[in-house]
Amino acid sequence: MFGTLGPTELLIILAIIVVLFGASRLAGLGGALGRGIREFREETRSADEKKKDGTTVASTTTTPTDEARKDS
Repeated sequence: MFGTLGPTELLIILAIIVVLFGASRLAGLGGALGRGIREFREETRSADEKKKDGTTVASTTTTPTDEARKDS
């Protein structure tokens, strides 16, 4: 029924998304998504390196309040 989406259909979907959310909000969402993916990749690499070294892997997540304390 749905099949594959061609370039025309993808452009129409993209145009609808831009109209609904606005270009500036989409840019912010894209940046946040990119940062999240980058942090995930760094943490998985770090965990893999620690695993190879035989050390234990501890949780290294930070909260927004931790970041605010660093800046102060």
